[in-house]
Amino acid sequence: MELTGEFEFGHEDRSRIYDHVERHGSIDPKRLRKALDIDPRGFGHHVAILKRDGVVEEVDGELRIAFEDADEEEFRADGVDCTIRQARQEDLTGLVGAIRDVAEEGTYIEAETVADVIDHEEVLLRHNELESRIFFVATVNDDVVGWVHLDVPEVGKLAHTAELTVGVLDEYRGRGIGNRLLDRGVDWADENGYEKIYNSIPATNQTAVDFLESNEWETEAVREDHYKVDGRYVDEVMLARRL
Repeated sequence: MELTGEFEFGHEDRSRIYDHVERHGSIDPKRLRKALDIDPRGFGHHVAILKRDGVVEEVDGELRIAFEDADEEEFRADGVDCTIRQARQEDLTGLVGAIRDVAEEGTYIEAETVADVIDHEEVLLRHNELESRIFFVATVNDDVVGWVHLDVPEVGKLAHTAELTVGVLDEYRGRGIGNRLLDRGVDWADENGYEKIYNSIPATNQTAVDFLESNEWETEAVREDHYKVDGRYVDEVMLARRL
């Protein structure tokens, strides 16, 4: 399912099913039917239509939102076998841990905020009337070692933009994984019709600024003393790339 911003399902119960799955990330169909108090025959009919239309899917016995899943990319990165793929709900714990590890130095506040949100909501992928978000992860031996995340407002005047965060665990940097993750995020935004992606980074994280600038991002603005890290005021560097 591509992100379109359209949420008309032709029947109130189908809308209720979608909304419940979207809020919970992944849920057993029996629990969902009981929670919504829909008769079994009608519930089965509506779920079948949502599956047919590519809106929801059933994985390991649970329903989840069916984003269009790009092919997995497997490659060898400086002696390490790595896979880049779309994140799944079961990646949540590992993904939160990876983001927090990258952000703990206090040099990636936006990523830290993303980790706080998904940890609180316990849902990775979102697609509703207000927002959409998607993650791709880099894994080594099924462990998350990096990510790229895009958060998309569904508000009309901002719907052409997407906020991106990207990061790789320290021990896996310098192997080209970050570049591949960034490319995956940029390609996804371009394929889905977004015109501009942006990222905000503390000025103290010059490595991240250099990394984005080397990938055709440009500094659009600097907000002085926007962050306060360990008692010190730090400027925010706002970077963007037009697609």
